[in-house]
Amino acid sequence: MVASSGKHRWGGAVKQITKSNFSAALQQIKVHIQDADFIAVSSQKTGDLAASSSHRYPWRRILPIDIAETAYLKAKLAAETFELLQFAVCPFRFQGSKVVAFPYNFHLFPRDELNLGMPSYSFSCQTSFLASMAREGFDFNVSIYDGISYLSRAQESIAKERTTPRVYSSSSSPSPSVADSIFIGRIKSRVENWRNACKDPCNMADGSLAKSLRKLILGGEVYGSRPSLSIDVCSDRQVQLALEMVTHISDDLVPLVVPDKSGGAKSVRVVLTSSEEDKNLLMSEIQNLEEEQNLKVRGFREVIDLISSSKKPIIAYNCLHADGNSNNNHGHNVLKLTRVFAKLGILLKIVPDCQTSLGQHTVPIEEYANIFYPISNSLQESEADDVDFHMDNVRKISTDDLVFIWGFREGTSAAELKNHLRQTHSVFSEDIELQLVDKTCAVVVFQKSGSAEALLKEIGSGMTNSTAPSKIISEGLKAAGYEAYKKVCRLGMWEAELADSLDCALSEPSGDLTISSGEDASEIYWSSESMIDLNDL
Repeated sequence: MVASSGKHRWGGAVKQITKSNFSAALQQIKVHIQDADFIAVSSQKTGDLAASSSHRYPWRRILPIDIAETAYLKAKLAAETFELLQFAVCPFRFQGSKVVAFPYNFHLFPRDELNLGMPSYSFSCQTSFLASMAREGFDFNVSIYDGISYLSRAQESIAKERTTPRVYSSSSSPSPSVADSIFIGRIKSRVENWRNACKDPCNMADGSLAKSLRKLILGGEVYGSRPSLSIDVCSDRQVQLALEMVTHISDDLVPLVVPDKSGGAKSVRVVLTSSEEDKNLLMSEIQNLEEEQNLKVRGFREVIDLISSSKKPIIAYNCLHADGNSNNNHGHNVLKLTRVFAKLGILLKIVPDCQTSLGQHTVPIEEYANIFYPISNSLQESEADDVDFHMDNVRKISTDDLVFIWGFREGTSAAELKNHLRQTHSVFSEDIELQLVDKTCAVVVFQKSGSAEALLKEIGSGMTNSTAPSKIISEGLKAAGYEAYKKVCRLGMWEAELADSLDCALSEPSGDLTISSGEDASEIYWSSESMIDLNDL
């Protein structure tokens, strides 16, 4: 698709990818990703923490107080809770003032392709999300019956161990024991007799009955079109002994380790080849089979790996949703995102070839990369081509200047709590900002550097101003720095009010009230607007 990044029409076909055309699409998207300047992505899930947590645990949503680490942990929680049913990918590049885009829409479903109990038999759904997807024309039948499955890297490693016969090279082992010698002698005799029988030209003329009897007696099988023999093993030691023994008998024998469902070795299969050329052909077939099996195991994660390894800038905006009155949405959100970025790229002069097309100097993309703005809750587009972005009242602050306060009466407003805190300690009489994170906890931003650290040290010692017991403590109020909040997220203490989670984090070993050291401090973008909907409280 080619479109102007100025006045233009955006539309056209988005390539729909299912299990049936996934392999062919992989080769195409690989080329498009390699040639792209940027990659836009958009997705459809069965739910979202922003909706599921809005009333019960609003702090689990990504908030302006979140740094990249805590936001990632919250996003990870959502990814593990809800299922991804649709993922749109649009590699695109700029040609002067035009955009060349290649949109793909992948239909997904966590199907247990290999009967291994992975990736998942259950996931959470929210009725509002499913209803919205249905209104937009999402085809659940396509997803369920022809959606592409996927495994994580850890699950892939387990699946490989359980499903794919592997070629192993033997290595030196310690001197065999008596039991080892008996096992080697028995297996060696069996393999040699079987190989000699297969090689004997007199046996080639035997009838089917004689061949069947010989197969029954010698235990022969067929691997593809080649004769093979299975050796049952009971331990890794026997596997190693069998590999060494087969290697020493003849070069025309290829041993394969066949795994069981637990990932251990079930048997060693010995395949007889007719020549060196046939042996090389077998090794090539095994490698192709393994690659085909790996693709089946990885599924859609192959696309994620392609995007990741390309090192191309990724453009994503989770809040870009289709209008409820729009036509069928089959990945077209990713085109909306591409259009918005194209406009921004021209305005900010970060688009490749911008200098030659506009006669102006470009700005390095690194200046805009990995900037995290967890402030805006929606992105609204007018029908006109102009898009306005407002970042009023937003500034950078250090996490060292944040203090979490809890233990106050439920239902207390931010203004009431702020006035009350001023009566408990002089530090709250300074220029501060206070917002509620949920109904049990608030965050205070100190304008004066060092005030947060001094307050937490005094509370930790049970004294204020080093002369009197803390009034904050006597009234049941509690406080902690940003490290406590990070610990809550790292330990996954999601199923509670933030105040309860902070209490648990502080009760853990090494739990303390302190803020991060100066070199570990992070910056966040702070807005004076309320970070949560007060109706949720």
